Amino acid sequence: MSTANMNSTIVNTTLHAYKTGVKRGLIETRITLTTVSDLLGFIMPTGIAIAVLFFMRGAQFEGSPVSLGSMNMPSLIGMNVVFGGVMGIVGTLSMDRTNGTLLRAKSMPGGMTGYLVGHMVSTALFVLATVVVMLTAGLVLFEDLSFGTPDRWLMFLAVVLMGIVTTLPIGAVLGALINNPKNMALIMLPFMGMIAISGIFYPITALPGWLQGIGQALPMYWMGLGMRHALLPDAMSAVEIGESWRTLLMFGVLAAWAILALALAPRLLRRMASRESGSAVAARRAEMQQQWG
Repeated sequence: MSTANMNSTIVNTTLHAYKTGVKRGLIETRITLTTVSDLLGFIMPTGIAIAVLFFMRGAQFEGSPVSLGSMNMPSLIGMNVVFGGVMGIVGTLSMDRTNGTLLRAKSMPGGMTGYLVGHMVSTALFVLATVVVMLTAGLVLFEDLSFGTPDRWLMFLAVVLMGIVTTLPIGAVLGALINNPKNMALIMLPFMGMIAISGIFYPITALPGWLQGIGQALPMYWMGLGMRHALLPDAMSAVEIGESWRTLLMFGVLAAWAILALALAPRLLRRMASRESGSAVAARRAEMQQQWG
């Protein structure tokens, strides 16, 4: 076979894997929407976040032109984008390594590509659905948001899409490192700490300088900042670092995280797939059965 024919075959195989992955993602989304337990897993966190906003709708922050609920709503949307994008992929990869789904995908030509694309499509759709629900609830609950001009809409969409592009590969990197669902706590606990120092529930400027530095190194802070820029009056930038939204830096940091994760994810995923075998899956199942009785 000539080099040109080989290259054409590789391209066609890759395109087929991506198309299959997109179809798989849409099917997974439909199944989730018709499965009560999976649907509750989507509804409950979103419902809790909306309930928190509801009870904060009348609270005021001294000297602020908007209510405390309005201040926190954009940050919560940013937090949910990061949490949903990362944990959606991590949870799927860890479970599928245990139940053998990953091993079956590995055994088919282009199966791993289709598998990963499918989960990324499904996760992205649910993240977008969460954003739409929370934004709708926020616009109903709070009247002092600045979301009535095209530039605000474009900023909002750009930050959300940038967040999804950043968080999905980060989830793939972390998911490749977690080989058992019992180790999910190794991801969850740092996430809780990240929320605490990322300016989600109070301005990051209230933290000591060294914690501000750590918080600014993390994507969650920049997602929250981007959401606040899109939804809050410009006067609210006064409580941010440098009294500015730092828009270009925000996109730059998120892009840097995306590039780093995209560079690491394929290597780690290939290594993860190469270690999958029937004996490894059986050992994980036996371990889970012992732990869960």
